[in-house]
Amino acid sequence: MTDSGAKEDLLRYLRAGRAALVRKLDGLGEYDIRRPLTPTGTNLLGLGKHLTGCELGYFGTVFGRAYPHPPRWLTEDAPANVDMWATEDEPRAQILGQYREACAHSDATIARLPLDAVGVAPHWPAGQRELTLHRALIQMTAETHRHAGHADLVRELIDGAAGLRADNTNLPEGDARWWAEHRDRVERAARAADG
Repeated sequence: MTDSGAKEDLLRYLRAGRAALVRKLDGLGEYDIRRPLTPTGTNLLGLGKHLTGCELGYFGTVFGRAYPHPPRWLTEDAPANVDMWATEDEPRAQILGQYREACAHSDATIARLPLDAVGVAPHWPAGQRELTLHRALIQMTAETHRHAGHADLVRELIDGAAGLRADNTNLPEGDARWWAEHRDRVERAARAADG
């Protein structure tokens, strides 16, 4: 496979993860996209905000292509975990706009450099900071899909919406009763296994 063919394959998977994450915010109000649904505060809009910083880091900072207008929360003195939630004065449109701009900036880096281009991740441990564009693409794809999976679970907790896409959930067909019975079956098996 050529460098450009491999790069296109990797980019296609990264873009699929990006789209999956953004889709999980569709049709929800401000409260639901911001509300914390885990003990660590995981929420949908925060996941998008976090991935904005990841994109700008892996395809900006690492390869010496600083983003000209980084979000104000991406500073060295920003409070811990500020990238994982949105304040009431950070509009959804702004955060999603920043995410889309970060992705476009990343795509430009990916288009410009060969897969064997070497960058430096300053936040990685000393002696392990160098990485190729190929590795950065794999890292960012894994990170994006990991958080898209988190978004999938958070969205299901909010309104029961689950699955890959509206036109292909990638789940067995079943009405609410079927799913309730399935969940009960899984619960019984878990309890029986526990003794």
